[in-house]
Amino acid sequence: MCDTFVALHDATADGSVIFGKNSDRDPNEAHELVLIPRSRHPPGSTVKLTYIEIPQVEETYAVLLAKPFWIWGCEMGANEHGVVIGNEAVFTKVPYEKEPGLIGMDFIRLALERADTARAALDVITGLLAQYGQGGNCGFTRKIYYHNSFIIADPSEAWVLETAGREWAAVRVTSGVRSISNAITIGSEWDLASDGLVSYAVERDWCKGREDFHFARCYSDFLYTRFSAARFRQSCTTRRLREKQGQLTVADAMAILRDHGPQAGPDWTPARGLIGSTVCMHAGFGPVRGSQTTGSMVSRLTPEIQTHWLTGTAAPCTGIFKPVWIDAGLPDLGPAPTGTYDEATLWWRHEALHRAVLRDYVVRLSTYQEERDELEAKFIAAAMEHLDASADQRLAFSTQCFAEAAQATERWTERVRSIRPRSRLPWHYALAWRRYNQRAAFPEPE
Repeated sequence: MCDTFVALHDATADGSVIFGKNSDRDPNEAHELVLIPRSRHPPGSTVKLTYIEIPQVEETYAVLLAKPFWIWGCEMGANEHGVVIGNEAVFTKVPYEKEPGLIGMDFIRLALERADTARAALDVITGLLAQYGQGGNCGFTRKIYYHNSFIIADPSEAWVLETAGREWAAVRVTSGVRSISNAITIGSEWDLASDGLVSYAVERDWCKGREDFHFARCYSDFLYTRFSAARFRQSCTTRRLREKQGQLTVADAMAILRDHGPQAGPDWTPARGLIGSTVCMHAGFGPVRGSQTTGSMVSRLTPEIQTHWLTGTAAPCTGIFKPVWIDAGLPDLGPAPTGTYDEATLWWRHEALHRAVLRDYVVRLSTYQEERDELEAKFIAAAMEHLDASADQRLAFSTQCFAEAAQATERWTERVRSIRPRSRLPWHYALAWRRYNQRAAFPEPE
């Protein structure tokens, strides 16, 4: 489960385009940040994706990927031309192709490597969809199959693209804000669509014709869409975006990705309840709470320069966003993470803090939350001052931010562990996280 949004020029405080996304995956499915430079490829060469191999293009653009460690593609990313893309799992009545094929994350990377505008990226995805379809297991520890929706944006425009099997519809976002979650949102109006979108539904008696066709109503799988709480989460992001419309900032986008819903007061904790799905997703007990936000991204796009803010870690409510510029390069982040605990990696080092906070979320988070917000605000202000700096200067600044964040994480982890939890966690929540820790060989948090 995930959430993705975009705010266009008229909705932001400075006239930029702002994009944001949380990637929700298995709690041990470590997230990796990767920057791949522009490359040329010999004629006739191929590229091996997560499962299949397809012909490679002559040249691929430089891309910044925020990805599950085991997948070739990414959950969200950007390229050197300022194109950004995030995807959502959507559950439809169209049978899933379970044989290895193209998965949603592969579509994103392929589009970023091959397209210099949002519209061109849409064409890349729909072209590949027509040629190869979409299929294959998308789960890390359990098999899960789904179709995909996307927000695709650049400094000039944005598109929502939603698919069901090989059928699809797309809407151009012309103003304001737009968010998607794990449900089809396009109804009876669209700007572009596959040739068979309506006829496929008519042939299956989902509608009588174009006059009563509604993409979401005709194609959506009711049960999975309902239990994903997609409508609720989309309403949360939409409400918060509209509250700030015309004044939205990068800091506001980060706050939205940390949202736990309108019911979350000062004593809110993810340890409560057997169900519950929030924008900042927290895993718990049972099949309904099997996902955790494992990485987050906010991008500020202008024609002149694009700044990308990434956590590179799980649970944005416990972590910190750091700035990256594609032309400057990515700081040295150490070894790539896997699904097994490794304190040498950025993602797992933060898990020491995150999983310790979960032992008494309200009290332990409060010990450093204000300091975290101040450090992040400092990063944002200083990043704006570096927009005209050279690539080398911006890389040095980005490297400094990652280093300061790492030092702060270590400091906060020690502080949090020094505070004795006030009470025992609910048995079902404690059991769930004990199992997650055991699977990853993660030392039981203090």
